[in-house]
Amino acid sequence: MTEQEVNTLLAKLPVLKAEIAKVIVGQETVLDEVLVALLAGGHALLEGVPGLAKTLLVRTLAAATDLPFRRIQFTPDLMPTDILGTEVLEEDHGTGRRSFKFNPGPIFASLVLADEINRTPPKTQAALLEAMQEGHVTYAGQEHALPKPFFLLATQNPIEQSGTYPLPEAQLDRFLLYVRIGYPTAEEELAVLRGTTGAAGQAVQPVLGGADIRALQALVRQVSLSPELMDFVNRLVRATRPATSEVKFIKDYGRWGAGPRAGQALILCAKARALLHGRFAATLEDIRMLAPPVLRHRVLLNFNAEAENLTPDNAVAELLKAVAV
Repeated sequence: MTEQEVNTLLAKLPVLKAEIAKVIVGQETVLDEVLVALLAGGHALLEGVPGLAKTLLVRTLAAATDLPFRRIQFTPDLMPTDILGTEVLEEDHGTGRRSFKFNPGPIFASLVLADEINRTPPKTQAALLEAMQEGHVTYAGQEHALPKPFFLLATQNPIEQSGTYPLPEAQLDRFLLYVRIGYPTAEEELAVLRGTTGAAGQAVQPVLGGADIRALQALVRQVSLSPELMDFVNRLVRATRPATSEVKFIKDYGRWGAGPRAGQALILCAKARALLHGRFAATLEDIRMLAPPVLRHRVLLNFNAEAENLTPDNAVAELLKAVAV
């Protein structure tokens, strides 16, 4: 890519955020983390109580990126074939010959919303594993490639436990980021009330296409990261493992630590955040800002931590304090 092409691409990122801001008020950190996951080529899990615009955020992102979009509402009776697709028997009217043809499911889109993913049983949840990791679906022994880019955004509600199936740790690890959405501030909530109870708001215009996103994802991997920061990421991830960690919090409360995939995710996300802010080198701030969403679903705590109301976010905060830069 020429310098002019790179600058043209990067200039679209602030415009993209401005288009999304027409609908989504505030939540700048959440939006940044979702865009980081998109640029890094990974997937994101959004968690928040009902009414915090999780689904609206994904729909607005789809409108602003001009990507083929599908929404899957996860329910207890959803089957894997409802997501992946199935074979149908077709007859050639000229010859009378019958054959099976694969009919793709809603997973075959560039931007997929898996709404309330924890409301479906593990069998159906597991149907997403191959698609998320490999970028293709296997049905009846045949591989079917998913479109590129392929970006899965899943949502879950943390307060209702009746009729839900928590995602297993192996599937959580497939998500690049675990994004938590909190309540808006008083000013933001007032702006929401004003903007949604009057006349219809502005329409969101598409800013990025599939080719633009693929180019940005390739550009992310060319962002610079110093050897010292890469060593810091390596030591930070290794410090999450109770068997070898020297961090007291992890020794006392850790049950299981993050694997090498966490280090890969943190480096790619730091590079993506740098690019999102117009920089061609990732910094320590990028790593610190993205450590919680990268590690919170990869660090498991024991029952002592649960008894003291300690969370993985507390563990990440202690790790960032304890691991020397």
